[in-house]
Amino acid sequence: MMDGCTRRGFAGAMMALCGAEAQAAPKAGTGRTPGAGVRIALNAYSFNQPLRDKSMDWNGVVDYCAAHGIGALDATGYYFDGYPKAPAPAVLHELKRRAFVNGVTIHGTGVRNDFAVTDAAARQRDVAMVKEWIEAAAVLGASVIRVFSGQKVAEGTTFDETLKWMVPAFRECAEHGKRHGVIVGLQNHNDFVKTAAETIRIAEGVDSEWFGVILDVGSLRRGDPYAEIERLLPYAVSWQLKETVWYGTKEAPTDLQRVKAIIDKGGYRGVLPVETLGAGDPREKVARFVEKVRAVFG
Repeated sequence: MMDGCTRRGFAGAMMALCGAEAQAAPKAGTGRTPGAGVRIALNAYSFNQPLRDKSMDWNGVVDYCAAHGIGALDATGYYFDGYPKAPAPAVLHELKRRAFVNGVTIHGTGVRNDFAVTDAAARQRDVAMVKEWIEAAAVLGASVIRVFSGQKVAEGTTFDETLKWMVPAFRECAEHGKRHGVIVGLQNHNDFVKTAAETIRIAEGVDSEWFGVILDVGSLRRGDPYAEIERLLPYAVSWQLKETVWYGTKEAPTDLQRVKAIIDKGGYRGVLPVETLGAGDPREKVARFVEKVRAVFG
């Protein structure tokens, strides 16, 4: 568990990165100043298909954000040429400049690592890759980098055994993030980690003010998703607010009013990226969903 000093440090880091001003003492047990304040953002994965088929590029994503009044962008690493190698600084500088002149903050980026594999050399390669992208995030001016736990519990091992090497790997990444001013955020993704409790075990095991959770509302598929969201809220450093949640194998539209009530009750100050998935033109889907989110969150 986080001790008092770590919780206070976490709150300080969040306020410094998100520009929040302290209005009260940090809330006991969460390390976050009471109250809520969110800025709607876009996760670039919403445009997965057009970014992959090159019918859209980063300039197009930034221009879309500007045209729709979306003030922040999670610029997922997959869509840079040469991934998983990080782009040259000149490429990152051009995206940063384009975003700046259009009033769009580069909030975060993300990579696809797997720390659940039993191959130590493969894990270390992914640690090195995460570190490289932490440095790229710093060049972009991004506050958060999204990472995964892993695809699954490997054959011949257990969840608990995997944590013995996974937690130190994340701790190493968090230390690198600290050196470069970038928070490492673990996305709960219904993969190796499937529940709030499993995700929290990793967050508390790493025990760093530079490590938190990317709260993916669409990947909590065991039990009541809103109860799971509420459990994860104190650890959230960013989100993936999706159009649907899951009750086991049953999909249902996300109750945005309920999500807002959880945030208002528990407190969250920062960026709230939306992500749309599935069939349909993402340009239309994102616009519709952003308007729904805006109607609830303002």
